[in-house]
Amino acid sequence: MELNPHILRHHHITLNVGGAQEDYDFHTKVLGLKSVKKTGLYDGSEPIYHFYYGNDIGEESTLITCFPMRQSGRKARRGSGQVKTLALSVPESSLTFWARHLASHGFTPILVERFGERLLHFTHPCGIEYELVGIKDDNRKPYSNGVIPSEFGIRGTHGITVSVRDMENSAEFMHYGWTGKLLDTDGGFSRYQVGNGGSGTIIDFQLEPNLPQGSWAYGEGTVHHCAFEVADLDVQRSVKLHLEGMGYTDVSDRKDRGYFDSVYVRTPGGALFEAAVSKPEGFLVDEPFEDLGKTIQIPPQLGARAQEIAAYLEPLKY
Repeated sequence: MELNPHILRHHHITLNVGGAQEDYDFHTKVLGLKSVKKTGLYDGSEPIYHFYYGNDIGEESTLITCFPMRQSGRKARRGSGQVKTLALSVPESSLTFWARHLASHGFTPILVERFGERLLHFTHPCGIEYELVGIKDDNRKPYSNGVIPSEFGIRGTHGITVSVRDMENSAEFMHYGWTGKLLDTDGGFSRYQVGNGGSGTIIDFQLEPNLPQGSWAYGEGTVHHCAFEVADLDVQRSVKLHLEGMGYTDVSDRKDRGYFDSVYVRTPGGALFEAAVSKPEGFLVDEPFEDLGKTIQIPPQLGARAQEIAAYLEPLKY
């Protein structure tokens, strides 16, 4: 029995990055995204920032969230079994602008074509691979603070690339477990989409059989997980039960992340996926729209240590 498509689109992607200021400047000044929220890592007791970047309201599928790990000294190892690349959607007409803009900030974008799409490939300062993909039709509204002209702005996520050592198990998971549809192959890449398809719903798998396994724990230089939007908590529960019924027992219980509820699954290829349900208030649950992302919001379980945490974390210049 096949379920109706319950995985709708990307919700957010979460990265283990380097320095806090370095990451903040990269996303807000170079990529021109909005700082939607500054909070702390909800797991563990060690104070670590959690930054959210996106469009004006932090809409699902526009969100990049980051844990700056350099202060903790924890390093990760890139390799197979991880999301390796984050692709963002920009207008087709903007690629020349972006190539110049990135070069002016010291990056080295390389023009590539894959699946009939033209894209610029470059790396985050901590080494994570990024792509800006020229898309003809994407009606998601970009944020514009004047750094990047709105007509050239980032619309949101386009896709992710997952490195795997074989495709068979991942293909089974995508088809039967994650309601994904195989669209096409291009060399060592297999492209899936979820929901209604298009930009913001794409999962590419890159077959790299000889690449050693990467690390999964928190540590600088890797993608931690990719979250996907589901409609409500009932659907989220059905996803969890469905995956467990297929034999995927590495599925978490529901976790309250303050702005959304999360269920995580370690996919057979190794990458960590999440089924996420946004809270009705979204990012406005703890601060008004006009103040979004301006000050740090300490997670409730760390609230008693708010002053200590604020003093410990790397100070940010906006």
